[in-house]
Amino acid sequence: MLLSGCAVGPNFETPAGPGVTSFLPGRNADPAGADRVPGYKLERGGEIPPQWWELFRSAKLDQLVQDGIAHNPDLSAAEAAVRVARANALAQRGTLFPLVSVSLDATRQRIPVETVIDPDTGEATTGPSRYSVVTRQVSVSFVPDVWGGTRRQIESADAEAESQAFQREGVYLTLASNIALAAVEEARLRGQIAATNRIIALQLDLLRILRRQHEQGHIALPDVATQETAVAQARLLLPALERQLAQQRNLLAFLTGRFPSEARLPTFELASFRLPRKLPLSVPGDLVRQRPDIRTAEANLRAANAGIGAAIAERLPQITLSANAGKSWSNVPELSPGGVFWSIGNNVAHKLFDAGTLAHKQRAAEEATNQSVAQYRSAVLAAFQSVADVLRALQSDVRMIEAAATARRSAQQNVDLVRRQVEQGQVDIPLLIEAQRAYMDTSLAYVDAQASRIADTVALFQALGGGWWNRAELAAGRTQRTL
Repeated sequence: MLLSGCAVGPNFETPAGPGVTSFLPGRNADPAGADRVPGYKLERGGEIPPQWWELFRSAKLDQLVQDGIAHNPDLSAAEAAVRVARANALAQRGTLFPLVSVSLDATRQRIPVETVIDPDTGEATTGPSRYSVVTRQVSVSFVPDVWGGTRRQIESADAEAESQAFQREGVYLTLASNIALAAVEEARLRGQIAATNRIIALQLDLLRILRRQHEQGHIALPDVATQETAVAQARLLLPALERQLAQQRNLLAFLTGRFPSEARLPTFELASFRLPRKLPLSVPGDLVRQRPDIRTAEANLRAANAGIGAAIAERLPQITLSANAGKSWSNVPELSPGGVFWSIGNNVAHKLFDAGTLAHKQRAAEEATNQSVAQYRSAVLAAFQSVADVLRALQSDVRMIEAAATARRSAQQNVDLVRRQVEQGQVDIPLLIEAQRAYMDTSLAYVDAQASRIADTVALFQALGGGWWNRAELAAGRTQRTL
């Protein structure tokens, strides 16, 4: 009983957080200043709302994400995996208690009839040809957890349940992010289709002018043919964009758990989204407690660490206590004596030679822990990389939008100038074609820049963990555990 209070093997300690103060390189005097993003007001250490997608102020997006959470089969599978792991953890706890079993054994038999002569009276008697034997028995067996091996196995099962819970949070975050990103991508494709149609309309208008001038004898037919080729090339972009848009709609149907033919999805334009006025930015030291992938790696490390103790306990002497009690009854006591019986015993077993099997198992458990340590560190580094990548992307998005807007305005002015020249009969076909191509490229680039800024803002919420720890049901669970 005294020995059962301890558990062999190393106790798990939560890894210390990284000692960095910013996600991006910066000056020593103000390391957090490197994380600033022009055009955004970043709240360093600000709380991330659990429904972060609502910050984009799109009712269509809010409804779509809620539909995905309610119907996506991958999320349902992840939730079932959590329930499986928790049930296994509860089952593992049963090994701490004695095993009690009850048995009832009843037999009915027939034997040859035996005739007995009474020597005093000379009368012949016969015993019963059929008899019954009934045995009732209670058995108790108990393996005391002297070395804590069972508790280490329970610890490992609890860690596995925790790992599955954080994997579920990862699926939840990925699902919400993918729906938001898919909606932004749909808006980008619609913006490109609209821009392409505007360019085609412009080109057709110029083509009509050129044809009229050709009919008047002012320009040659090859000049008209060159413009017709430009129109055809612009139209060639539409089928690919329309195909991508249709596939994007199919993706949204899948993410929300619908068949493409049955999905009733809203349409998204870039104007459907509003960028958040403020963006929360977690303190680097808090990121390791917020990212589901890091918490999953930590739970896996805890499970592997508990495996060392379980392996050590297996190499130590094993004690088994047992007890049996019962009662037997028969209507032919001479054949099967009846009455109460009981037994109490114990067993101590220890392997003297196993060719190093258990030692190697312990070494394997130790190396598995080393592997989990490395995987945990890799998860931390990858998380910081993803946040740094998103911050760099957001920093460049502002400049990209400004540059794309300037380029589009310049290309628009150039097209207007060339158009006036064409109307006046001053036709320079190479200059006309180049002006149209530049206007098309800059118009599409501006749409891409707008969509990239929205998508990178979504990616920031995903990289920071998505605020799962602030959900009402999780907060209520923490309060109940505290009480």
